Amino acid sequence: MTLTPMAAVWKELGGDPELLSGVSTVARAGTLESRLPVRESARACVGACALAAAELGALRAGLARVPEVGVDDGAVATAFVSERHLRIDGRAPVGFAPLSRFWRTADGWVRTHANYPHHRARLLAALGAPDDARAEDMAALLGGRSAREVEESVYAAGGLAVALRTREEWAAHDQGLALAERPLIEWDGPGGRGGPAEPGGTAGGTAGGGPRRLGPLSGGGPLLPAAGVRVLDLTRVIAGPVATRTLALLGADVLRVDGPRLPEDPDAHADTGFGKRSAVLDLESGRRDLDELLASADVVVTGYRPGSLDRFGLSPEALAERRPDLVVAQVSAWGTYGPWGGRRGFDSLVQVATGIAAAEGSPERPGALPAQALDHGTGYLLAAAVLRALAEREGSGRGRVVRLALARTALWLTDGIGHRAGPDAAPDTAAADPGPVPDASAGESYGLPDPWLAERSGPLGVVRHALPPVSFAGGPVDWSRPPGRWGTDPARWA
Repeated sequence: MTLTPMAAVWKELGGDPELLSGVSTVARAGTLESRLPVRESARACVGACALAAAELGALRAGLARVPEVGVDDGAVATAFVSERHLRIDGRAPVGFAPLSRFWRTADGWVRTHANYPHHRARLLAALGAPDDARAEDMAALLGGRSAREVEESVYAAGGLAVALRTREEWAAHDQGLALAERPLIEWDGPGGRGGPAEPGGTAGGTAGGGPRRLGPLSGGGPLLPAAGVRVLDLTRVIAGPVATRTLALLGADVLRVDGPRLPEDPDAHADTGFGKRSAVLDLESGRRDLDELLASADVVVTGYRPGSLDRFGLSPEALAERRPDLVVAQVSAWGTYGPWGGRRGFDSLVQVATGIAAAEGSPERPGALPAQALDHGTGYLLAAAVLRALAEREGSGRGRVVRLALARTALWLTDGIGHRAGPDAAPDTAAADPGPVPDASAGESYGLPDPWLAERSGPLGVVRHALPPVSFAGGPVDWSRPPGRWGTDPARWA
């Protein structure tokens, strides 16, 4: 019997398969429609995250049974395009920049990413374009060049451009081959590299001190499995911030720390800033403050290009050696291995390289998924892995290192889910389909009142936002606080 998508994810998380019987799904036609099984992937990622949260909550609250988990396709689809639903005092966020798009080349297509000023500058410099280049200028420059040559020259200049590949071409690429050898969720620590610990397994005590545990939850209010957990958030751009936004929903004290010289999109920060605090800290000159944060953190989540934080002692290996009781979660675009392991990347570019854009497009033009599903899906998987590692630590006192990559999630979407799901997939879609709903990926399909959108006032004004899709009996239904202004909180724990 093959595994359903949710069962496959839960197995990679090391969860008890008996708990899957407590998950129910409301399946809705018309959500996240795609040629690839995006709806099934999204449902599995969110459902596994909710189950991991319910499991940890039951463990800490001393419950006899793990609370029931409910997954609603409407809530999931809305959350997977949360950035499109965001409104601040009625204003819609700015989407992709004009130079972030597909371009026809002499032999195919290339996609560029230039949302940030420094990426735009590097792209133009690599192509020999003037600073004020417009779309028509870029089209003329790229139209006579090879897509692969553009990819390499822009990368060499520190910019972002990826040539369109089919799934077969990516499967033969050295980076595609390296990804295929790795699991969807990669673990270090107890249980061995590459896989989770056995369900309920334990390990020895923490080196250099007693075992670190969170202890029981106090009664009253919603069940918050991550209450008392301190999360140092060193992430940017959707996947990592979605993971830490989810941990904040579940009660964690999440402190996002950014460098003072890196630009940040205020709308993106608002969308993923619910429940968090935000500080600016120079990791070099502020080393004492960083050390104080690390000394009492429970979780560190990193989302920068692999290797870029190593000089600050923030590589997963260095953090695990420093604090064996620490849970370290790393998300990257291409993985930490293979010839592209050190490259920058974004969801849109990973879709182009891995064959997704070709599969979703036509002979005339590449396409795209109905959401940045690699980012959002990987974010919920990362949060789920952190929750499972915390549950393990309650018994062992030891932390874990977990790694995920957007490109590995893409491989699961293109080559994994379709082979695992089939007539036996009923446990993931047990509830009757209540009928079609507007596709949340359209962004404007939903207007308040809507069951999966909410409004609240805060430091930024009146914010319309997507409600969290992670749901279990007795759990929270919204974040405890709206997003604040970027970088205005002190770099210390609450």
